[in-house]
Amino acid sequence: MSGSEAIAEARKQGRAALDEAAGKRLLESFGIPVPRSVMVSDAARATGALAGIRPPYAVKVVSPDILHKSDAGGVRLGVRDREEAALTIGEMAQLPGVRQARVDGYLVEEMAPAGQEIVVGGLRDPQFGPLVMVGLGGIFVEVLADVAFRICPITRVDAEEMLSELKGAALLDGARGRKAVSRSAILEVLLKVGGDGGLLMVHAQDIEELDINPLIVSESGAVAVDARLILTQPPMDADGRR
Repeated sequence: MSGSEAIAEARKQGRAALDEAAGKRLLESFGIPVPRSVMVSDAARATGALAGIRPPYAVKVVSPDILHKSDAGGVRLGVRDREEAALTIGEMAQLPGVRQARVDGYLVEEMAPAGQEIVVGGLRDPQFGPLVMVGLGGIFVEVLADVAFRICPITRVDAEEMLSELKGAALLDGARGRKAVSRSAILEVLLKVGGDGGLLMVHAQDIEELDINPLIVSESGAVAVDARLILTQPPMDADGRR
């Protein structure tokens, strides 16, 4: 299913957002790396379905009723093998926040290599149209609001300037004993999100908000580990219906 088809299907079902699996397919269609993954309906089908992806795994519930999966207990990291993944799904299904929700399935992904957490996002501004954002993850975005914005479409020079504006930009280059990470990989993701022909430009009428958090960046590349895409509300018809 293409990104446009995923958006159309979500609208057909009356959903305000793409689920994580559909959101990552949309990212992947624009060349943004995402983890290899499998969607399974329940614990019984997990063991056989996971033969093609390598542990350790991240296991996540997929539900239109659960926006913040961690708060509902719907995320488990570092799952060691297929058998443990099946057990994890079975346990997750019994949690109150999951049991009471509509569940589409469980997304099981290969864990991304260790690296620096980056946030890449976007939003639709009523006056300026699509905006793209980048920031350092963790405490830097939650407490320090260490982010930079630009109006789309951006150029490579714009993307480079955005990184340079971050207060913690030195961390990308290996400050305080950390390994340097690939600035080039971050720039490529920014351009694929907010550049000419990027996701926010192509789907400008459909995407209200995009949040790739985190984008894990290592010495050699970047992987979008989590993705949230909120859709714009369709216009009302003459009878006041959407």
